[in-house]
Amino acid sequence: MEPRMGVTLRMAGPADRSAVIELIHKLNVFEADLTGDRRRDHGAARDYYNELLQRLAGRQGRIVLAEADGLVVAAMGFSVDQDAAYVTDDVRRHGTVTDLIVHEEWRGRGIGQMLLKEAERLTREAGLRRLMIGALVANGRAERTYRDFGFEPYVSYMVKAL
Repeated sequence: MEPRMGVTLRMAGPADRSAVIELIHKLNVFEADLTGDRRRDHGAARDYYNELLQRLAGRQGRIVLAEADGLVVAAMGFSVDQDAAYVTDDVRRHGTVTDLIVHEEWRGRGIGQMLLKEAERLTREAGLRRLMIGALVANGRAERTYRDFGFEPYVSYMVKAL
């Protein structure tokens, strides 16, 4: 589906803090229903936002926003990361989508695709050949979206409650 006319992408700035935190909070609540291990309070979203900014600052990172009708409707974290020494040099450094959050009322309009295309552009602009993204196994919609965009499974993290 084509994105709604008037959706634009831009870099987030300090004035966007509360809008990004609100998106993170909504994602935390959604993922808490999937996994049972996510905090549901706004403090968790604020804490994660601060962690994310620190992570991105050291990795050529940024937060890209999708804006429509003057509202922030989606956010994507992007960074340049490096795998361990055992990964071949041609793909060891890669782009990473750290987060991709589309407000539930704006899903299904192609906004996530717009942000993923921007992540591809940023990856190529950095001279890199690989883009990585993660999704919770329980979040089937996100996984389908990423597969439809051309991502393939690469690593599987497993968990065991003790």
